[in-house]
Amino acid sequence: MKKITIKDIATEAEVSISTVSFVINGKGEKMGISGAVIKKVQDVAERLNYRPSMIATSLRTGKTRSIGLIVEDISNQFFADLARVIEDEAKNIDYRVFYCSTGDDDERSQELIHSLLQANVDGFIITPTKNLEESVELLIKLKKPVVLIDRYFPGQRVSHVVMDNYEASNSATKFLINKGCKNIAVVNNTSEMIQMSLREDGCRDALKEAGIYKDSLVLHMEYHSNEQNRIAAVVEFFQKNKEIDAVIFLTNYMGLTGLQAFKDMGIRIPQDISVVSFDDHDSFKLHTPTITVIEQPIKEIAVKSIQLLMSQMTDMEAYKVEKSLKKGKLIIRESV
Repeated sequence: MKKITIKDIATEAEVSISTVSFVINGKGEKMGISGAVIKKVQDVAERLNYRPSMIATSLRTGKTRSIGLIVEDISNQFFADLARVIEDEAKNIDYRVFYCSTGDDDERSQELIHSLLQANVDGFIITPTKNLEESVELLIKLKKPVVLIDRYFPGQRVSHVVMDNYEASNSATKFLINKGCKNIAVVNNTSEMIQMSLREDGCRDALKEAGIYKDSLVLHMEYHSNEQNRIAAVVEFFQKNKEIDAVIFLTNYMGLTGLQAFKDMGIRIPQDISVVSFDDHDSFKLHTPTITVIEQPIKEIAVKSIQLLMSQMTDMEAYKVEKSLKKGKLIIRESV
């Protein structure tokens, strides 16, 4: 299919190439072009489905109308859903999104940031890896608009949008306690990222408040282990702690691991154990019984992150750092 150029529009509209250039770049009125001619050029451009070159636009304006979105794992349903909503929100303001996965690899994350800098994206939305603080600091020094999502670095002055992880896990634990559960396990990973620490803190404080906290009922699974090793770790843990009557998995992939382990062990849900997991997943809805989850406010996080990024891209000098906490939602299903 032939690429439509401004010369094609000029020929069709019977005006000069410079007139078309002024109109499509929003300078028609300033250059004294009549309203009728402006409309004629715009109508022809729309009819011919003209799309301006991003490279040419970037060279002319210094802007690419693009956003770099860096998440941990686009195959994880939470990040996939988040990316989709962010892309929809960006499209509403005529921005495109380039998104990439880090695989929680610090070196890969740094490479992606530098690649997107070379691509001259107008702003960054990032789910940072554990050791990415220096790279985020570089973006701040370069005065590049940046917003962190899902997690952040406590001492860094950068805008972020996250769920209130402490409140969510604390409320979910109290829900299990009110249901009569006495031996509640917590399954976390070894990443030590801020959101994971806050989730564990919320569970621990609720259990301590009820006088039933047991350090032995906290499992820290190796962060970079494969699924087989994770299942083996869960099986070993629950075989050693047969008194457990409820468990909170602090990520959805750990929750899915737990369901497979329970199936292998013949543990029945909720007869033998009540289950709650962070972050919803299609498998939790289809599982028999359906699994109670702590749902992140994906739409709110996406909308707010775009708003904060646009504020920086509009006026970086006047922008003030904003740290936004969004409330999660406990969706009660059949597993409790």
